[in-house]
Amino acid sequence: MKDKNLPLDNIPQSLEELTKQANNIVQSLEEKKSLKDSIEKYQELLRLNNIIEKKFQKISKSINEETKKKIDNIITKKNEK
Repeated sequence: MKDKNLPLDNIPQSLEELTKQANNIVQSLEEKKSLKDSIEKYQELLRLNNIIEKKFQKISKSINEETKKKIDNIITKKNEK
């Protein structure tokens, strides 16, 4: 299975850790003079970006669902009074 197709559960790092890792790659790419030597780093950065985006979407969906449940509970309690 390719890295970009791994389920998010198999990637143990948090969003913060992945973002820090991506920032480190960007910094190392900025310091390099030759693009020829940077191809692997760019590919790794693209893979990390994909993982970060998917994790962000998963967390965002979870927050939205939790918020909706809380709003429904508040409405239900208010209607019972």
